Amino acid sequence: MKKSNTSWESSEKWYDQIVGEKGHYYHEHVVIPGILDLFKLKKGAHLLDLGCGNGALARHLPKGVNYFGVDASNSLIQKAKSYNEKKGHQFKKADVTKPLQLKEKFSHASFILSLQNMEDPVGALKNASQHLEKRGQLLLVLNHPSFRIPRQSSWDPDLDNKILARKMNVYLNPLKIPIVTHPGKKNSPVTYSFHHSLSFYSKSLYEMGFVIEVIDEWCSDKKSTGKYAKMENRARGEFPLFMAIRARKE
Repeated sequence: MKKSNTSWESSEKWYDQIVGEKGHYYHEHVVIPGILDLFKLKKGAHLLDLGCGNGALARHLPKGVNYFGVDASNSLIQKAKSYNEKKGHQFKKADVTKPLQLKEKFSHASFILSLQNMEDPVGALKNASQHLEKRGQLLLVLNHPSFRIPRQSSWDPDLDNKILARKMNVYLNPLKIPIVTHPGKKNSPVTYSFHHSLSFYSKSLYEMGFVIEVIDEWCSDKKSTGKYAKMENRARGEFPLFMAIRARKE
């Protein structure tokens, strides 16, 4: 079966409008702080950012961290270069699920909300392993696969008992889910999200020579107001938006 074109080239303007130079709200308030806490990058570290988009992570790194970002979208790579031109970071247009033709080895590698948009995540993880030094660290940040499956998960309110539960229609089976970037708009660009279970990620990392060190789960820091604020805030603190996996290459 022929694979779909999953590059975000057609959705570059939409993506860059949402993320911008600093990153979207959750980049700034949840994801980037979580990454820096888990990675603890120091001067001299060499980071390979796979599926880097417009380079949002690069702009939040400590000084002295060497950064190399790769993405399949030429437009996003050009945006990343323009946002980071004064920082000395490097970028390359390439499909990270295929051989990258990179000579250097890296101390760290990351997929920041990008692996879930790749039709061949195993190929991408293989590349990460090939370009990491021995004992190098890999960080995956995903929309939480247990609670956030596009079109297959939703809030389930019980107003009588003031409980907001999370409803999941499916979980174990892999899914390819089309995401319309501008719902209701004619000829809107379509991207894809690929759902996989936790066991898939665990087994895939093991097969690529990684040992999982930490699994972290990050909740939204937003707060509701109004009649159902207590119910909504409690649910927001119980069901994490994101899952991070830090693994080490053995």
